Amino acid sequence: MKLLVVAPAALALVVTLGGPAGAAADRQPGRFPRSISLPDGFQPEGIAIGRGPYAYVGSMADGSIYRADLRTGRGEIFSRGPGTPALGLTLDHGRLFVAGGTGGDLRVLDVRTGEALATYRLTGGPAFVNDLTITHGAAWITDSTNPVLYKLPLRGGKLPAAARRIRLTGDLVYHKGFNANGITPTPDGRGLLVVQSNTGGLFRVSRSGRTRRVDLHGESLKEGDGLLLRGRTLYAVQNRLNTVTVLRLNETGTDGRVVRRVTDRRFDVPATMAAFRDRLYLPNARFDTTPTATTPYTAVAIPRP
Repeated sequence: MKLLVVAPAALALVVTLGGPAGAAADRQPGRFPRSISLPDGFQPEGIAIGRGPYAYVGSMADGSIYRADLRTGRGEIFSRGPGTPALGLTLDHGRLFVAGGTGGDLRVLDVRTGEALATYRLTGGPAFVNDLTITHGAAWITDSTNPVLYKLPLRGGKLPAAARRIRLTGDLVYHKGFNANGITPTPDGRGLLVVQSNTGGLFRVSRSGRTRRVDLHGESLKEGDGLLLRGRTLYAVQNRLNTVTVLRLNETGTDGRVVRRVTDRRFDVPATMAAFRDRLYLPNARFDTTPTATTPYTAVAIPRP
């Protein structure tokens, strides 16, 4: 591991992981693989990890879901897609929630069978339904094209007939390009955090849709994609920067300081992440590579910073 200290104004460490020593150690018996091969041409984006332990990875190409055993690295197509993308994923009560990107929809799959339990048409116009989280008794879904959140109430764990559309107001203003992307609860559980990819801003969002810019003390989350919260530590993937940025938040999620930035030689535009034990697993979306039917894809594991 190579440790680099950046300029004092950044108040953060950049840690570069990977290399031959780590790869050799990973081949020892009993070690979970550090890299998982995905089907050629799969175009991965979202990932969720459940019991087993199994990782579920969605395809931007056709919306299929690949399920991999983290103990062996082996897997198979778990659910065939509808021909539209699968982006953000999250698990809840034996169900896999799948954000549909340009399809403008949300699918809910049974994790035992892969069958669709419900499909929700979130909007009838142009959309990029991107990421989601489950908190406050509902699934909350971002749209990178339209300044709204979609709320799917889950009272008593039951799936509702329809989702609600909540307009975003306040500090978060949409511009050309990808806007609201990754989403996660605030540490106190009373709000949501959303990253805006094209500006690098992080915003606290109330349940009514009111947004407030989080004070990052001069730092930026440009190209921000997936978010993951553990306690008051926020992990943010900056996809085209091939970086996982680690922030320390206050309890309400209105103030955050970057404490570390982690890169890895195996990163190839990772889109998001999911945690299992002391690791983060990141699918390499390879956005800067022209996809073909034979383009290889992987998901890689790093120690959780």
